[in-house]
Amino acid sequence: MSGYGKWVAGSKSKWITLAVWIAVIAVLTLMWPSVNSQVINNAQNLPDDAQSVRAAAVAETEFPAGSGVPALLVWHREGGLTEEDLLHIIAVYGGLEQEPLAHQNFVPPFGQLPPQALQASLSEDRSTIVTPVLFDKGADSGELGDAVAELKERVQETTGSDPVSAPADGSELSLRVSGPVGISIDATGLFEDADVALLIATVLLVLVFLLLIYRSPILALIPLIAVGFAYLAVSPVLGKMAQEGWITVDSQAVSIMTVLLFGAGTDYCLFLIARFRQILKVEESKGRALLGAISQASGAIAMSGFTVVLALFALLLAKYGAYHRFAVPFSLSILIMGIASLTLVPALLAIFGRASFFPFIPRTPEMEAERARAKGKPAPQPKPRKKGVGQLVVSRPWAIVGITVVLLGVLASFSTGIKFTYDLLSSFPEDMESRQGFDLIGEQFSPGELAPAKLMIDTEGLVDGKDMKVILSGLSYVDTVSDPQQGAVNSDILGFDIEFKENPYSLEAMSHIPALLDTAEGALIDAGVANPDKSVWVSGQTATQYDTKELGERDTDLIIPVVIAMITLLLLIYLRSVTATIYLVATVILSFFSALGLGWLIIHYVLGADAIQGAIPLYSFVFLVALGEDYNIFMISNIWNKRKVMPLKQAIAEGVNETGAVITSAGIILAGTFAVLASLPIQVLVQFGIITAIGVLLDTFIVRPFLVPALTVLFGRLAFWPGKHHEVERAQPGNAER
Repeated sequence: MSGYGKWVAGSKSKWITLAVWIAVIAVLTLMWPSVNSQVINNAQNLPDDAQSVRAAAVAETEFPAGSGVPALLVWHREGGLTEEDLLHIIAVYGGLEQEPLAHQNFVPPFGQLPPQALQASLSEDRSTIVTPVLFDKGADSGELGDAVAELKERVQETTGSDPVSAPADGSELSLRVSGPVGISIDATGLFEDADVALLIATVLLVLVFLLLIYRSPILALIPLIAVGFAYLAVSPVLGKMAQEGWITVDSQAVSIMTVLLFGAGTDYCLFLIARFRQILKVEESKGRALLGAISQASGAIAMSGFTVVLALFALLLAKYGAYHRFAVPFSLSILIMGIASLTLVPALLAIFGRASFFPFIPRTPEMEAERARAKGKPAPQPKPRKKGVGQLVVSRPWAIVGITVVLLGVLASFSTGIKFTYDLLSSFPEDMESRQGFDLIGEQFSPGELAPAKLMIDTEGLVDGKDMKVILSGLSYVDTVSDPQQGAVNSDILGFDIEFKENPYSLEAMSHIPALLDTAEGALIDAGVANPDKSVWVSGQTATQYDTKELGERDTDLIIPVVIAMITLLLLIYLRSVTATIYLVATVILSFFSALGLGWLIIHYVLGADAIQGAIPLYSFVFLVALGEDYNIFMISNIWNKRKVMPLKQAIAEGVNETGAVITSAGIILAGTFAVLASLPIQVLVQFGIITAIGVLLDTFIVRPFLVPALTVLFGRLAFWPGKHHEVERAQPGNAER
């Protein structure tokens, strides 16, 4: 490693390394677009063979007037809508018929109706009416947002007031845009608003933590410079890949990628900085100290980074688009950050030298004595070495293993009680427009009106539409069923708009999709249709959410074992120990379930959420297992090296104590960066941030300093099986096992 160290951080090469990074970033920035300019937030998440996707294609062909994406305009006035209000609504729709909005697909002919006709659609207390506007499926959330903004301007001009700003439950006329279009616009707006705030909050948090922990302004800036360079390199590379159509990037991926870069990137920088600081206390030459630090730390850093990169690449196996789209941005960002921590950071440390740690500069005892003599002061006496956690671990391993396993096991047991949701609306703040609109719909009408399901049946002329409506209306979970509509191309295909009694985004409503398909297929079987399973389709948001749930569970069941297998293989190759690999992987998995259990207690009982988003377990698992092994690798590699020249228990005690400070500080910073997500108004990121931060803290303060080293003590020489580290130890005279 000394050759590599001289290559990136030698007396002359350090400036070359810095210059190369600057040149690469300048070229990439000038030639390729930034990743934020290539974000697409309405990319398809489900594969073409998903039932709801096939159904949407049938709906578009056979029922084009109702195949667009609906925006539901929820009009409300406490005490009852007036005739003037209804005239305004009629005028708005008349304008939409004459001058359609951009990407407008269809509007009902309300502009041609008298006010009395609209009164039939009012809620029971006459305070609310819901009117739809359908938009093209191909329009992205930005285009939909522009169209809806124009619609609101027209409403203001027509009414002479501002219904959008009026309180949703007041005596003025209010308008809230909900439905799939409103939800899509609000979701995109949340992420767009979050990006800058998230970046600023993350940078400030990392800077403050570094200043508090190391009390050195230069040292606090070095990791931030490295992360900044890495981000400036990652952004155009991802932007170019997205521009060429090789990958698709959304706002959520960019937000989490930013946090990941600052959190994990700072960790890798600190692993090297901590080793450099230790060696400077015994080595006068800063050059030799840095080369020694690079030699000792680079293997663990490279292995840690490679572990995370591979774990994140496993997301490429996902069929669900949102998971699949995370793989390349996350893994590529960690890969480039790993390269930066192994090249740019050593170069910066070489440039600043001991001044990196100003004003608390590490010096050898001889340097301290000479400095004291120059000031006319007595030489400082060496401080007695404190007994750290390492000594406690080696003296009471059984007690520590028992206490930590019981504690983590109890926390993990709470994970069995978690309830999941796929309801995007529950992720929104209560004052979000689309959520306010939905709440009004739920109070005044059936919640199912927010997003009706479209059942389509190819009857082959053998099933009467009226009879089918009677069957569907008799289902306990159905609120209303429309009259049958004939297909535009195939007149044997009948369509029914069905409103469920429950929130169409809820698990209860989703569970009705298979039952609805079975009911329709049963009617076809009774009528003698040959292939009923190929003659029934259900489209709409509930069907889409059902497929999302099924596909997400499939991806989780596949990717979690793959990640475990890959990390196990990497650890086997790196440590050459079956025993250590098994208990290292087992402790991180236990830590994950403990984080999930404790996270659920906080999210459910403290924050009051009824359920957590269905994507959280997979997201959290991939991050926690990969990042958790980082700390294990860094500590175990230190113990493994020390084991070659000292007894095992001493190696464990010193290894734990030496890595304790850096891993603790790295863990606090990493947990802090993920906790920043909890400050955002998006529940899925809040929940992900809380659970991941908890997992990192459990790894930092329980698994790494106590459980793993205690297990290593208990296994003794078996911890290295079938490796030969114990033979090296026997070759050292006087190193009898203690």
